[in-house]
Amino acid sequence: MSDIFRTISTDGKGQYTEQRSRFLSFAHHCTTIEQAKNIIAGYARDYHDARHVCWAYRIGSDDSEQCASSDNGEPSGTAGRPILGQIRSADLTDITIIVVRYFGGIKLGTSGLITAYKEAAELAIESAEKITGYRKGTIEIAYPYMAMNDVMKIVKGSRDIEILEQTFDNTCKLLLSIRLDEVEAVRNRLIDIDGVTTQS
Repeated sequence: MSDIFRTISTDGKGQYTEQRSRFLSFAHHCTTIEQAKNIIAGYARDYHDARHVCWAYRIGSDDSEQCASSDNGEPSGTAGRPILGQIRSADLTDITIIVVRYFGGIKLGTSGLITAYKEAAELAIESAEKITGYRKGTIEIAYPYMAMNDVMKIVKGSRDIEILEQTFDNTCKLLLSIRLDEVEAVRNRLIDIDGVTTQS
């Protein structure tokens, strides 16, 4: 399982028109379900005059993936699922996409709706800047003061390690944030130093 993921670093938006119906789409970065729900609630409030405010989000990846979608009154499977499908197709996570529909007076049918929501979601994705990130894990280590130089040589020698907390005393402690793929390798290097103990 890779610790690499793709997400967006800027908001995206788009507009798609079909048979006088307007589909306004918005993409936002988010890292928790609570953030996603707050974003969705904001659009539902701001666009209360729209016929439908449909959405999908995907947070996490692999075993930790959490996703949901809503048709918000459109026929089942014609809005939320196509939006989520576009998120997956672009291989993105930690993202919420909202598509607001203003009804133009002409029914689009099932296939027409699916196409419209897919196109609108894709436009929002295309307009946002994409980045690659890395899932992180943590290690807490304790070590005697005398071992500090050896410990810090490992910590400072890797650009993938970030110190989250540190305590210096007779027994020193560090809480480290590390790329998931590197956690075991770093742990093994640290416990080779006399007096170092770790937990994660």
